[in-house]
Amino acid sequence: MELALTASCATDDTHPPLGVGKHRIHGIPHVMTSGQGSFVDRILSRGKPVTAETDIAELRSRYAQFCARFGAPPSDAKFEPAQIGPMKGEWVRMPNSWPGRVVLYFHGGNYIAGSPETHRTLVARLAQASEATVFTLDYRLAPEFAFPAAVRDGIDTYRHMIAKTAAAQQIVFAGDGSGGGLAFAVLHAARNANLPMPAGCAAMSPWADLSLSGWSVMQNAKTDAVMSWELLFVSARHYLKKTNPADPYASPVFANFKDFPPIMVHAGSLEVLKDDASRLGDRAADANVPVSIEIYDGMQHVFQGSRSIPDAKASLQRLGQFIRTRTTQQANAAQ
Repeated sequence: MELALTASCATDDTHPPLGVGKHRIHGIPHVMTSGQGSFVDRILSRGKPVTAETDIAELRSRYAQFCARFGAPPSDAKFEPAQIGPMKGEWVRMPNSWPGRVVLYFHGGNYIAGSPETHRTLVARLAQASEATVFTLDYRLAPEFAFPAAVRDGIDTYRHMIAKTAAAQQIVFAGDGSGGGLAFAVLHAARNANLPMPAGCAAMSPWADLSLSGWSVMQNAKTDAVMSWELLFVSARHYLKKTNPADPYASPVFANFKDFPPIMVHAGSLEVLKDDASRLGDRAADANVPVSIEIYDGMQHVFQGSRSIPDAKASLQRLGQFIRTRTTQQANAAQ
């Protein structure tokens, strides 16, 4: 498989062309800035080590503190509680949001934490970059609701969305962390249900392999200041219960991507989930799906959450351009 390595990353609104049957890895020379340091200095795995006995309330508290470091949402962002079919969530709109461009967003939180509220800042910034109206799904969390509850919530939302809210070609799936993995799992479910595919799928630092078999889980154990093997393992146990972690609906790196729409995935070179991003690119390449996988040097898990890191702005611009391009092209083709 061909890997295209670039020396730098553009910071304007252009994004690299999607490769058909290959993925692109962008190495970005980077020295950690003070903004990056302050962002990653308050971290999920800090404090007492995570063990099987760590209380779920404690894990959720750590994640809420991590998301709080995203800062306040833009002052002109609008948040509206809503329901699509049986599923609750939140519409996020910026002044430049176009009603004809919709993002179905799956928040992160290792399947055990997070909510539309914890991700308001990140989602609003993506809405602004993509000029889209975003629906952040409030899917059910483990351990109260184990696998495949989150996947079922996602596919039910998408069914009702294409029936009542927007055409499939107007919709892009997106997510961060476990939400990024969930976006691909729901895409897999939609394809297998013979539903029309959305216009694309975009993810930030996706957790797409709950078996934790990626080499970077070990290789980056000392450089990842956000995630740890222990935290991911405990979270996976809460979510999967006795399910095989290699089930493609839980770990889409094991899915067949045949007939998937174009894909864009961004991850940081320092995170333990780096290989999850690369392996999603492999699956897309196997299925001849247009894909761009971008690995940002010196970056941590969901680095897009920091407004002080230049690469965070660049990543959001590129993801936004991908969403705009995909929905505009699809809408024009449908006319």
